[in-house]
Amino acid sequence: MSRKEDFQNSIIEGYSPKGESIIMGAAMLDGETITGSHVKIPLKTMNRHGLIAGATGTGKTKTLQIIAEQLSQQGVPTLLMDIKGDLSGIAAASEGHIKIDERHASIGLDFKKRASPVEILTISKQAGVKMRATVSEFGPVLLSRILDVTETQAGIISVIFKYCDDNKMPLLDLNDLKKVLQYATGAGKEEFQAEYGRISTSSTGAILRKLVELEQQGAELFFGERSFEVMDLVRKDKNGHGYVNVIRLTDIQDRPKLFSTFMLSLLAEIYSSFPEKGDADKPELVLFIDEAHLIFDEASKALLNQIESIIKLIRSKGIGIYFVTQNPSDIPEGVLSQLGLKIQHALRAFTAKDRKAIKLTAQNYPISDYYDTAEVLTSLGIGEALISALDEKGRPSPLAATMLRAPESRMDILTARELDDLISDSELTDKYNESINRESAEEMLQEKIVEAHEEEVKEKAQKERAKTSSSSSRRASTRQNPIIKVLTSATFIRGVMGILGKAFK
Repeated sequence: MSRKEDFQNSIIEGYSPKGESIIMGAAMLDGETITGSHVKIPLKTMNRHGLIAGATGTGKTKTLQIIAEQLSQQGVPTLLMDIKGDLSGIAAASEGHIKIDERHASIGLDFKKRASPVEILTISKQAGVKMRATVSEFGPVLLSRILDVTETQAGIISVIFKYCDDNKMPLLDLNDLKKVLQYATGAGKEEFQAEYGRISTSSTGAILRKLVELEQQGAELFFGERSFEVMDLVRKDKNGHGYVNVIRLTDIQDRPKLFSTFMLSLLAEIYSSFPEKGDADKPELVLFIDEAHLIFDEASKALLNQIESIIKLIRSKGIGIYFVTQNPSDIPEGVLSQLGLKIQHALRAFTAKDRKAIKLTAQNYPISDYYDTAEVLTSLGIGEALISALDEKGRPSPLAATMLRAPESRMDILTARELDDLISDSELTDKYNESINRESAEEMLQEKIVEAHEEEVKEKAQKERAKTSSSSSRRASTRQNPIIKVLTSATFIRGVMGILGKAFK
């Protein structure tokens, strides 16, 4: 048996799941596509997370598009972080091209032009279904980790949440939280000290500065009502196809704090809302996080630990998370070790540092009898990638250099008119785009402060009236009636005595 036949057999054996799967393309050997040697990823292992990496322009976004639309066809909803603004085309069918036909002929796959059901979401001022969350939903622990506060400051945040729970004061937005912090060391200082202990102004000041920093990145648009219900991410259309939920994030590329805050809160909400799935035949939801380094670059140690913990636990809920980035080194080791599917596009070696990085990247993949992994990484073309997956029993499949299929949807973006029509037709737009401003902690505390001030003014006025009344009484008691004054005068008494004396004589 020839080397080529050995390789073909290994691919067929390693990538032939018994259950449902998605087809990525056909395996290649020595630059030649082995027709019929399809690289298939079992849906059963798509909740084991994954990585799509590679240099700029090598096809990472199109790979994400291929996976998302195939999952949709299999009834699996997805959530895509659209940092660069080039994923909306999934909502329209491909226009087709002769080169696409040639590629699919070499792979041994028919090409179908079809769109996927798409929902456009946003956490900023861009058009789309608004995704919001309340401060209360974050909870004190997650909020403290996002703000990267000290242990003492985290304790104060917990006290603030406890106070609001005890007094039934909703914490909806950042203004609510700031108002309670100010109240705790201002008008409500005595109340807090009596019930919860002394709170220092220096600590609340530090927390307030952290909140201002978060606000400067646009977080006030994200915090508030109506809260987005994560179960709306797992909708299917009338044909049973999973919705591709695209979050437009093009205007927050330079605000990594907001991006990481949003992502962590979303993951935490999904984890707490979805039931345990166990060993399901396919995932409940798959998330793709483009430009993943934005989450990790400025994350504190506590935040990284939180992310790693969620990644480890969330797959039991049937949730798969896929990071899209330029280099695997952008992902912390603790997270990288949890990723079952790895799709590696070409890397470029322009410097000694680049060559060293390529050698390290090659070590993340199984040893192959057919490839020099480090060499292949620099010779892959656009739309080609090294793939290492897990089979249905969770075992690593053979490493496969793969000629990837083309997306069935449009590889360009929607026009402005198409985008507006898609958003206006959404069932979720009316549900979430109404801004609600019900009474919350800020208004309730302001009312409490006003009432306390009015009571203080009233008490002061009463004291003043009492003081005035008392003074008047004293003055009145010291003034004599004119008649009494005459009758009791010495002259009057001597005169009376004189008259009486004469009378008795």
